[in-house]
Amino acid sequence: MKKIVITGSNGLLGQKLVKLLKTKSEVEIYALSKGPNRLFNTKAYTYYNIDLTHFEAVQDCLNEIQPDVIIHTAAMTNVDACELEQEICDRMNVDLVSEIAGYCKRNDCYLVHLSTDFIFDGNKGSVYKEEDLPNPVNHYGLSKLRSEKVIEEVGIRCAILRTILVYGLVDGNDRNNIVLWVKNSLEHAKDINVVTDQMRMPTLSDDLAQACWLALEKEANGVFNVSSSVLMSIYDIALAVANLYGLDKKYIHPVDSKALVLPAKRPFSTGFDLNKSIAEIKLPSYSFRERLQVFKDQLTKHDESR
Repeated sequence: MKKIVITGSNGLLGQKLVKLLKTKSEVEIYALSKGPNRLFNTKAYTYYNIDLTHFEAVQDCLNEIQPDVIIHTAAMTNVDACELEQEICDRMNVDLVSEIAGYCKRNDCYLVHLSTDFIFDGNKGSVYKEEDLPNPVNHYGLSKLRSEKVIEEVGIRCAILRTILVYGLVDGNDRNNIVLWVKNSLEHAKDINVVTDQMRMPTLSDDLAQACWLALEKEANGVFNVSSSVLMSIYDIALAVANLYGLDKKYIHPVDSKALVLPAKRPFSTGFDLNKSIAEIKLPSYSFRERLQVFKDQLTKHDESR
């Protein structure tokens, strides 16, 4: 029986991972997050309410569990908050990773670590491969790049999964993502400004959870890109949401990035080359529009069950 720790289990990816791994008979799940457990079904795993920035408590918890695998999803991901609160960001996104990597090194524990497209500046003019040179344009991206370097320096068995604009549906979590933001805004006839000059490959949280499982199942080592397969502008993403739900597109106003005054700069085009992940961890390849229908089906089922 393999013991697997999931950090950040209350988050979007963390919840999907708990639900996915509960279907695997060969694992024991230990879910770590701060505050009450947000998952409605708490059977078949152990939940720890823990402040992950209290590093001594984290080490004590890991020493008690003695995991074979850690899937580290916990991070400070609000890009503007990271820009404004850099010390808090670094403690969560860099120092905590150093603590976890150190534990893995001392105990020969395999790590799956989540990173981001925001380590790139978005100026390449084509999709990014895993070996392309990073150049973050904001502090969030810098913190995640530093977390990758910490892992590399410690020298452990690890898969680093970089991903893009994650969206999905979870229990007890009202945090918005791109799809829900557009859907909810249009349903309430609220005008939204959406950038036309930022390009992304949005990732359904279920697919990212599956990628984590594929990586740990093979104990893959190295960096792997995980996202949908078609590069789209954020404006086109918003239009796709409106079209699928039959919502009025007149409330979507196209703007360029200069029109949005935000604390943190965003990279322009950060699509991924997925060939390595498809070949080495057997990552399935889906377009955003394909997975958007899956998300819609999930939301419909969720609403009907309430």
